[in-house]
This record gives sequence, C-alpha cells and structure tokens, in this order.
Amino acid sequence: MKLLIVESPTKAKTITRFLDKTYKVKSSFGHVADLPKNKLGIDLENNYKPEYIIPEKAIKRVEELKAIAKKSDTIILATDEDREGEAISWHLIDALELNPKKQKIERIAFHEITRKAIEEALNSPRDLDMGLVDAQQARRVLDRLV
Repeated sequence: MKLLIVESPTKAKTITRFLDKTYKVKSSFGHVADLPKNKLGIDLENNYKPEYIIPEKAIKRVEELKAIAKKSDTIILATDEDREGEAISWHLIDALELNPKKQKIERIAFHEITRKAIEEALNSPRDLDMGLVDAQQARRVLDRLV
C-alpha cells in the first residue's frame, strides 16, 4: 500500500477519486509540529535551534497517520509546494518516525487537483527542499522572538 499525505481533507477526498485502491490518501490537517505555546521554545545558546512539539490538537491525527504509515510500503508527501508545505512534510517525516531504510519516502507537488496533474506528480517525485524548510523555520523563529 502507498500512503499519500496532503494538507487538506478536501484535497484528500478529491485525490482519492483519481487513484486506485493501492493508494490510501489522508490529510495531515496542516501542521503537525510547532513551537510550544508556554515557553520560548528556542535554544538561544545553540544557534537558535527550535524545540518542536506535536500540538495537542494534532496528536490524534499523527497517531492515526503513524499507524497507517507502518503498514505502507511507500509514503508520498504531497503537501503544498511552499515553505509551509515543505516544513509540514519535513515534520511529518519526524512525527511519523519514517525510516527511508524501511520504506520508500517520496515528495511530490502539483499545482492543480486534476487526474493528469496528480499522475504527473506521482511520476516525477523530488527531494525535500531543505532551503524552503530552513526558510520556514527561520520565519517561525523570528516571529517567536519578535
């Protein structure tokens, strides 16, 4: 089985109609990790390293996705192709405890929700863009510090 994760439940429902039964399409419902609300969450002595937690509202979703991921041969991260989406994919890898030695992990992006766009994206996976992940982290840390 292949698990394809998008950010929005509406996207998940639509994409499910385009794919065969070997795919399970689920939503992360957005971010699955963030800085803690009750403290700074940034290590000022260690290069401003952020301390991420899974917010309480995301715990149930993360556990559900983790259980499905354990049964999947391939995990396809199809979050939005912007810095937030890239960070969500990066956080999903950590939160779901994905292991590229045990499972195939792919990153895809598409700009429209059509059968053709989804199929093209699935046929051309790419690596996670760590530049976008770093940009999102920098913005989040700056927002918190300010």
